[in-house]
Amino acid sequence: MLGATKPADEVLAAFGIGAVRAVGTAGPVRGVEPERLAGGRGLTWRVGDVVLRPLGDVEESIWKAQALADIRPDPGFRTARPVATVEGGWVHGGWEAWERLSGSADETRVEDVIAAGVAFHAAVAGLERPEFIATSDDPWSRADRMAWEEDVLPRDRLLDRLAAEFAPVSSPSQVIHGDLLGNVLFAPGEPPAVIDWAPYWRPAAFGAAIAAVDAVCWHGHPADGLAALGTGLAEWRQLVVRAMAFRMATLHLLDAWSEEMAARHEPVIDAIVRWR
Repeated sequence: MLGATKPADEVLAAFGIGAVRAVGTAGPVRGVEPERLAGGRGLTWRVGDVVLRPLGDVEESIWKAQALADIRPDPGFRTARPVATVEGGWVHGGWEAWERLSGSADETRVEDVIAAGVAFHAAVAGLERPEFIATSDDPWSRADRMAWEEDVLPRDRLLDRLAAEFAPVSSPSQVIHGDLLGNVLFAPGEPPAVIDWAPYWRPAAFGAAIAAVDAVCWHGHPADGLAALGTGLAEWRQLVVRAMAFRMATLHLLDAWSEEMAARHEPVIDAIVRWR
């Protein structure tokens, strides 16, 4: 896979990072040594104040870079700016580059994550639907379509219980961040930083609903507190139902569903079904 090893000197030179040698010349890189970061599945690298990550979908990477390059500063959140190549592009040799932001994730601060997501979604609300959303075919994109009845859910008794709770949603769709909880960084004296944008085309509060179910299923937030997390957000219960279906369908598609997973998720489904 591209990015499984550190970015080559030629990639660093393409992004104008550090005192690197000219492309095609001999000799070591001077003063620049990429450092592997713990996040990003071990594939991201820090070089000074720049983070490099291997490309997934090239069209998506270029779209996100352009969108975030144009975003206006907002007191409710920070976001990384893309680093252009010396030739003015956003990608090179299977890599993209972003400014490094200070802070660390804290999945227990779900209320603060949701607030940052609300601010971020307001800032990107005017963006048009990117074409790659309709053609994405990874497990997460497929599970998203299943949760919105655009495809058939995997056969599973717990998913059947959730599907029985489906109801129409009238809130308008926009581009959202569908993986907020572990991708909001907190630093003293700074607004929270929204990173690693996972774009979907859904109602804005769906991003908050995914963060909420992630917090309950994996980070100790009480299931009976789900309703309060969505105070002021339209159609909250229905978005939580679909967020649970999305996460569970993804686990099925990744062949990660098991009896242990069922035991973890069933009490949350019980709480959702009781919540009227």
